[in-house]
Amino acid sequence: MHLTVIGCYGPYPPAGGACSGYLLEKDEFKILIDCGSGVLSRLQNFVSLWELDALVLSHLHGDHTSDLTVLRYALDAASSRGLRTEPLPLYAPPEPKEKFERLRYKDTLRIIPLKAGRPLQIGPFKFDFLSTVHSMLCLAMRIESEHSTLVYTGDSEYFPLMAEFAHGADLFLCEANLPEEPEDRRRAPNHTSASQAGLLAASADVGRLILTHLPPGEDLAKLQEEARKHFSRVEIAREGKCYPVKK
Repeated sequence: MHLTVIGCYGPYPPAGGACSGYLLEKDEFKILIDCGSGVLSRLQNFVSLWELDALVLSHLHGDHTSDLTVLRYALDAASSRGLRTEPLPLYAPPEPKEKFERLRYKDTLRIIPLKAGRPLQIGPFKFDFLSTVHSMLCLAMRIESEHSTLVYTGDSEYFPLMAEFAHGADLFLCEANLPEEPEDRRRAPNHTSASQAGLLAASADVGRLILTHLPPGEDLAKLQEEARKHFSRVEIAREGKCYPVKK
């Protein structure tokens, strides 16, 4: 399987960039993971929107879901033109309830609630989910297919159970939304720093670490350097780049 980074910033995109969105493919099966601001336009450089087989959301914050609003219009138009005959399966956490209920639009989506600890088979991929430490219900994903494993953190504070969940993954896609700062200037929780991402990768003994959910305006080379203090095989997510999950 391989992963294309469509967008990798949060909580808003820089000029010309996009928030969280990742295209996962194997044997012509296509899953979009998260659908933040700017993702829909960029996604069409890689796949026609009506060709998507599934959409999986880590959580319902706007920087992971905002382009879903217009994706629904595109799916409706594709149905009208005969390009799509079935609703797109959308897997999402069921909380907050009011946000979950607003996901529906005509017959464009078939919405399936996710639950931590309840595995799912989606096409050729086996998904497992872990509740993270965030301001709303967010689910990290462990995705396996044959002999390769991808783990995506979604959004979360640092917590050691994430390393256990990611143990042995070939590719660890971990948020790095915070630079290291003096304790008296420490930002609010809910996110992982680049240094903490490196610690998690080392503890989990993963193959490679890719830093994502990057903060606009920060020195990304510095974030990579902070992660490398703990784990050497690390790079910054690049929009438009395709990564084999297992090299």
